[in-house]
Amino acid sequence: MRLQDLAEEVHQFIGHLAEDGQSAPNTVAAYQNDLSQFLRFIEGQVGSGEPNGADAPSNPVGPETVSAFVFGLRDRGYAQATIARRIAAVKSFFAFAQSVGHLTVNPAAALNSPRVSRSAPKAVSPEEIRVLLEVGCSGHAPDDLRNRAMFTLLYETGLRVSEVVSLDVGDVDPENATIHAQGRTGRTRLVTLPVSASAALAGYLGEGRPSLHRGNDERALFLNGRGGRLTRQGFWLVITTQAKRSGVQSSVSPHSLRNSFARERLEKGTALTDLKELMGHMSISTTRAYARTNGDRIPRSRHREELNFRSPTATSGRSGW
Repeated sequence: MRLQDLAEEVHQFIGHLAEDGQSAPNTVAAYQNDLSQFLRFIEGQVGSGEPNGADAPSNPVGPETVSAFVFGLRDRGYAQATIARRIAAVKSFFAFAQSVGHLTVNPAAALNSPRVSRSAPKAVSPEEIRVLLEVGCSGHAPDDLRNRAMFTLLYETGLRVSEVVSLDVGDVDPENATIHAQGRTGRTRLVTLPVSASAALAGYLGEGRPSLHRGNDERALFLNGRGGRLTRQGFWLVITTQAKRSGVQSSVSPHSLRNSFARERLEKGTALTDLKELMGHMSISTTRAYARTNGDRIPRSRHREELNFRSPTATSGRSGW
């Protein structure tokens, strides 16, 4: 496989990841960047001549080339997590190329990935969250009602901020106290609303949202001051501003509220398999990281594999094709 063919294969692989819906958009973008760097490395190894020239090797990539790429990353001081992801991207790419018949031998098959220790996700204490809700959102202005609904929803359900800002009014079912949330890969899941979240949403829908609505046909549940859909960046700005005004000392972000949800569920005895479903995780290894926030006190589960689970390489991709 010549270098030019290799670049075309990378393009097809990224397109496959984007279309099959199994990988988050951020993962697809990260793999594209990783493999672009890999191609530049190979081009440097081959030389500056024309890829289709007579002297161009028919197969510029072998196991030694892949290993040299990894050693180069380590020599330049890249973090273990970054190296692990780039190895995962390379392994997944060559596994794909082999699976579709464009390679007979996978040059990355024997490549080992470094173990990456995940730090415990940062959470906010229940006392600080109470201050954020009761002090930061204590008013009855439309913004206060919106913020209280958003923050309570995030904290009480563990939704991602992207899922919250993507909600439409039609996704809320007040009668059954549920919402339909769309996850990272486009999958929709039904989320049950706790009483506090349901009440906060009812207050916002009844008094807050009508004031923020500007008469257009905006279906978004959470609106900004101009009547349009609140963005992730807008949410982040709102929550950090309100946390500072409330006097909360910890670093508060949308994700820290999601982490607080996970931590408190573990403390109440929720099993990892159940928490995985509540969080919308694709892999239980992601959920397992939250156990460190809980002092490694993992609740007993009816599934033995949950306790003996060997975490795969971070961002391991789909090298099992």
